[in-house]
Amino acid sequence: MNIENSNNIGIVGTGFYVPEKVLTNFDLERIVDTTDEWIRTRTGINERRIANEEEAASDLASKAGLKALKNTNTNPKEIDLLIIATLSPDHFMPSTACITQHKLGLKNAACFDLSAACSGFVYSLFAAESIMKNSNYNTAMIIGTEIFSKIVDWKDRNTCVLFGDGAGAIIIKKGQKGKNIISINFGSDGSSADLLEIPAGGSRLPTTYRTIDKRQHYLKMEGRKIYKLAKKMMVDSVIRALDKVELTRKDIDLLIPHQANIRILKAVAKKLHLPLEKIMINLEKYGNTSAASIPIALDEAVSQGKIKKGDIVVLTAFGAGLTWGAIVIRW
Repeated sequence: MNIENSNNIGIVGTGFYVPEKVLTNFDLERIVDTTDEWIRTRTGINERRIANEEEAASDLASKAGLKALKNTNTNPKEIDLLIIATLSPDHFMPSTACITQHKLGLKNAACFDLSAACSGFVYSLFAAESIMKNSNYNTAMIIGTEIFSKIVDWKDRNTCVLFGDGAGAIIIKKGQKGKNIISINFGSDGSSADLLEIPAGGSRLPTTYRTIDKRQHYLKMEGRKIYKLAKKMMVDSVIRALDKVELTRKDIDLLIPHQANIRILKAVAKKLHLPLEKIMINLEKYGNTSAASIPIALDEAVSQGKIKKGDIVVLTAFGAGLTWGAIVIRW
């Protein structure tokens, strides 16, 4: 596939928001049986942000979206489509996207939520690009937003140390000369769905006193199995996406992976033969923010001058479902 002939839908702006409250590893030492050293050496995380009791996913999303609008000088009425990636929505119904639409004044936007866990943002970007290619929509906003602090078990030291709250937003537009989403690769494997899940609260296990007593409304994860699968599928997805447009790993100027765990990120770098300076890493400040991690990292990469015009930027993620995906972008 020739890059020059690919579609002309590109990212024109970014923005992110994280709550004010900082929860450090030393703070966690007072909550669960863990240590700062244990967390840092095994995850690479030093601290994470925690939403207050009144904040919901749409509050974080609207603040990130507002920054993206301001950074691009975009009129809210220009947004034709809003997709929100989240697994911690305000409600099961209505969608967090519709609530965020109202808060941002996106009166002309069609809205929906997309659930693909930590892969949610890359799935949403692909969905938005596909919809725009087959419609008269010209401008879309994609937001990843999560409040994990309200769905993790603060008695489970293996999971509560990993996650944080935050939101990241991007705006994409048609007609962007030289700025293109040039290749994608996605996959899923439902046979391993039970490796990372919130067992109760849906139609399989509706909320009862028993599900609450058994703490089944909190995230459960088999970390070792997830680690092995994550590094393999993220790497495979990146290679397949590059192959589609006859690019190689040497062509990557910056890789922005889902910020899950420093060991996973280093393993991905090693398998792709990429130096760490070509990988955007910020999980030490925010932890794993699931669907928000890539857009937060993308906005920081832009603000830090790590992405230049014409660069090949690759986004890759892995999450519950299981889901994974990679998107190759020419900036």
